[in-house]
Amino acid sequence: MSKTRIAVAGAGYIGREHIRVVQASSSCELAAVVDPSEVAAGIAAEARVPHFRSLDELFASERPDGVVLATPNQLHVEHAIQCMQSGVPVLLEKPVAPTVEEAERLVAMADELDAKILIGHHRAHSPIMARAKALIDEGRIGAIVGVMGSAMFFKPDHYYVEAPWRKEPGAGPILLNMIHEVHNLRMLCGDVIAVQAFSSNATRGFRVEDTVAISLRFKSGALGTFLLSDTAASARSWEQTSGENKAYPSYADEDCYTIAGTFGSLAIPTMRIKTYAKAEDRSWWKPFDVSVADVTRDDPLMHQMEHFGQVVRGEAKPIVTARDGLQNLRVTEAIVLAARTGSAVEIESDMRVL
Repeated sequence: MSKTRIAVAGAGYIGREHIRVVQASSSCELAAVVDPSEVAAGIAAEARVPHFRSLDELFASERPDGVVLATPNQLHVEHAIQCMQSGVPVLLEKPVAPTVEEAERLVAMADELDAKILIGHHRAHSPIMARAKALIDEGRIGAIVGVMGSAMFFKPDHYYVEAPWRKEPGAGPILLNMIHEVHNLRMLCGDVIAVQAFSSNATRGFRVEDTVAISLRFKSGALGTFLLSDTAASARSWEQTSGENKAYPSYADEDCYTIAGTFGSLAIPTMRIKTYAKAEDRSWWKPFDVSVADVTRDDPLMHQMEHFGQVVRGEAKPIVTARDGLQNLRVTEAIVLAARTGSAVEIESDMRVL
């Protein structure tokens, strides 16, 4: 059986990660690298695949089975529409678009063309997330009451020296990092319908926030709090707790989410569960049964690529749709607005992550 041929557009950090996983795939193979840089030409030569400077050049020469778009955010919509109009399935990196308005245009086009489009929220393919969602869906902790989450980490000074735009409006950890957390929270707890937030730039003094405290209301009635900071010397972030990305040191005693329900609680990613032995005998004076759920830890980017291959071949529907990407962006933009205005912001909701 021939492998599914995938071209990767964009040879930056995440593009190179996609190249890595497609080369390691059992069902997909790298068809081409698309990027105007000389660095990309070298990467293509090393991989022994064609190099194209643009999608126009690629489609004029050949039609791959699918394209991964890891191009700059401001080009996401333009490039995705170009692929969809050419009839080529797309794995589009998040965020789905720079703004909600542009994302809505992309979703409308995807619907019109009945396009195959998977949004690259790679944590949706994490075995840890799948296990946590299964435990919640099984009712192990009862109905969700609330969630406490965090993404606290320290970005070094050179991160900002190398790319000064990261100090300016349009950057900051809400837009750069929080969208990952939004999708995780929606997977575990359902749609977010309103947010409030306080932000601070007191530590670094940049024109963007470095720390944000967020309150969330979910469609189910559950509530949540989330602490986000890129200047906190802390390991309570997904990268530093999950062990999925080996570029980060990981700490097995730390969690970044705790989901509390009417019968117990689940800490993620340690998968520690505390539940009452008898549902009819719940009380803060009663001890919990304490256990740790079994879980597989594996590279979610690898799982995402295998899933994309299935989507391309018509064997599966995208588990992260363009509408999911739009909804994640709506929540993220609402957090920005809430932090700026000091007001609660309601979010238009058109779907729930399944």
